[in-house]
Amino acid sequence: MSESTTTRLNVFKTYKLYVGGKFPRSESGRVYEVTDSKGKWLANAPLSSRKDARDAVVAARKAFGGWSGATAYNRGQILYRIAEMLEGRREQFVREVGEAEGLSKSKAAAVVDAAIDRWVWYAGWTDKITQIVGGANPVAGPFFNLSTPEPTGVVTVVAPQDSSFLGLVSVIAPVIATGNTAVVIASEKAPLPALSLGEVLATSDLPGGVVNILSGKAAEMGPHLASHQDVNAIDLAGADTALAKELEIAAADNLKRVLRPQPVDDWNADPGTSRMTAFLETKTVWHPTGSIGAGGSSY
Repeated sequence: MSESTTTRLNVFKTYKLYVGGKFPRSESGRVYEVTDSKGKWLANAPLSSRKDARDAVVAARKAFGGWSGATAYNRGQILYRIAEMLEGRREQFVREVGEAEGLSKSKAAAVVDAAIDRWVWYAGWTDKITQIVGGANPVAGPFFNLSTPEPTGVVTVVAPQDSSFLGLVSVIAPVIATGNTAVVIASEKAPLPALSLGEVLATSDLPGGVVNILSGKAAEMGPHLASHQDVNAIDLAGADTALAKELEIAAADNLKRVLRPQPVDDWNADPGTSRMTAFLETKTVWHPTGSIGAGGSSY
């Protein structure tokens, strides 16, 4: 057969979960069809199970010590590296976001550019957030105390349903910028940009387990993660009213921090610092200064 008559078969992408720095299929073997805004089939995505969710929590806990113990400057470097890698795969994400959200190429490109910029924005905050939420406290006596923020721990994130990429980045980046690790439930109807983001994270110097991405039904995985005793907090950004209430009740079992759903009219707007401070704990340490001289003056 001559080259001119050869028909090349398309190589379809196999989307997988991103857990512990690796790309497993769902342990259940289940998948579900993902379609574009017009109902055209795009791919089969893994339908994560309760076991997948538990594995993701184990990976996030294992990674927490190293990630929270890294310097804020180093975390900023890694977040910036994520932006670099996304810039190199910009065209892929423009296509995937356009298909997922029914956007024209120009509008999808604007969304991807905004997501890249958001990684850079949070990269700049990693070594500055302490300056606005910590500090020295005024006390009377021969001592002083300092309050400093520390990461909460393992955070479950229910990603926004309608903003499959910019919204996703806007809820993941602040969690990990402050030293937490994350278990993310991607948008059920548009999970492909999130699963592709896992491939970027894996090549961005981000330690395995810092971010774990699951696709499937939030109503199926959410209750198990909300009641999981080794999850410290939950962001309900993508949960509807009924699911949010159910997960909030389940989260009370071990006093998890809960960030309730907050209406976002425009994910392009300045995100502020609220999502970073939502998953920070404040540690206050008292230091005696001692006294010198007969008059008891202190220094």
